[in-house]
Amino acid sequence: MTTLTALGLTAAQGRDATITSLAVDSRDVIKGSLFAALPGAKVHGAEFIQYALRMGAAAVLTDAAGARIAADVLAASDAAVIVAEDPRQTLAQTASLWFGAHPGIVVAVTGTNGKTSVSSFCRQIWEEMGLAGVNLGTTGVEGAWAYPLKHTTPEPITLHRVLAEAAGHGITHVAMEASSHGLDQRRLDGVVLAAAGFTNFTQDHLDYHGTFESYFAAKMGLFTRVLAEDGVAVVNLDDPKGPVVAAICTQRGQEVIGVGRSDDARLRLTGQRFDATGQDLLFTWQGRPHHARLALIGGFQAENVLLAAGLVIAAGADPLDVFAALSQLGTVRGRMELAATRANGAAVFVDYAHTPDAVETALKALRPHVMGRIVAIIGAGGDRDSTKRPLMGAAAAEFADSVIVTDDNPRSEDPASIRAAVLAGAQGCDSLSEVADRAEAILRGIDMLQPGDALLIAGKGHESGQIIGDTIMPFDDVEQASVAVAALEGRI
Repeated sequence: MTTLTALGLTAAQGRDATITSLAVDSRDVIKGSLFAALPGAKVHGAEFIQYALRMGAAAVLTDAAGARIAADVLAASDAAVIVAEDPRQTLAQTASLWFGAHPGIVVAVTGTNGKTSVSSFCRQIWEEMGLAGVNLGTTGVEGAWAYPLKHTTPEPITLHRVLAEAAGHGITHVAMEASSHGLDQRRLDGVVLAAAGFTNFTQDHLDYHGTFESYFAAKMGLFTRVLAEDGVAVVNLDDPKGPVVAAICTQRGQEVIGVGRSDDARLRLTGQRFDATGQDLLFTWQGRPHHARLALIGGFQAENVLLAAGLVIAAGADPLDVFAALSQLGTVRGRMELAATRANGAAVFVDYAHTPDAVETALKALRPHVMGRIVAIIGAGGDRDSTKRPLMGAAAAEFADSVIVTDDNPRSEDPASIRAAVLAGAQGCDSLSEVADRAEAILRGIDMLQPGDALLIAGKGHESGQIIGDTIMPFDDVEQASVAVAALEGRI
């Protein structure tokens, strides 16, 4: 237990309540809780203040609008009331103080694509250096300590609880994904970062942010609000927005480590050679040349690896130790993951690509590793940005030899209408088909493969379920690919 004053909070009329827990869901309130009634997209959390008080909440954190909504209920209660201009940010900072100790080194990465890979590579590099590390994001908490998560960037109470538990398990280093939703909702505020990274910026999440400008501004919150002025920013200068991000960080006084092929990059990629099992990199660090062999498919992986290397260096590691670890990096689950291989040598890859740019990037990156044709299976999720659907189809049609359009988490929408939008964009492909059932689409795609060919199953990556309506049906692309290969070759 602690008091509001110890948490840096001041209640109206100066009441200093004793707090036993924090809650953002009224169902989680216990006697003595601080209940955060936050503004939401559909309903204000203040609508639930009455229920929180019935459960014994000792204090309520909200904004001016929330205080007005629950004015009568609060007036009849003896609970302390904290009215904050930005209650989400206040909750994040409060949660940080409440849970206390975090791992000593925390880095975060934002961008449309590559966040999971970069954070995983950071963790793998630390592990190779003998440090206890985890990555935290879309795939949960992975590494020296594991923990499941529901969101890429959890709400502050969960996030700070997890960081505190990680520290309790001896974790000293953490690499986090910073989603635009999480940044916009101030979920990372209160986390002390050693460094922050930027991968790229392309179309996604416009259903939430509305405009590209709002989407970009949300991501920039990592550098303009969360990362301190004495922190280090690691920026992919090859992305069109990279120089913009670097300029923003420089203006704040943050040190910038540029990554990429740009002449301005301190960690500069100078050469890349591909083969069937991976790639060789030549790069320079502050002008001095280095070489690394990566057992990773896809040219974009070099950008992810070097960005991760930059973050680990920015967080205090010796560059030579970091570069020595790169050859040991393994594929991130669901990110250009080799799922199965046919007897004729044709390979099947699973990738999380679910935006137009990600589909294009994945297919272009796969091409140098493939002697024959590339078959692509794509779809688009329901209840998400609908404008990207034909663009995804167009990207697949341009960079694959054959395209199969199928379902990918249709959620509450009509699956046929989603497929129609993707198909409309893919009309330029000479070999185009529609297969509604995803398992059948994977089977057909694998059946098409000849020696030297490759299949890319895009969209779901690491996910283990297919969301249809409100139901999550068990479905794993990697597992389905393995089953399909075994079935086609008579092993089951």
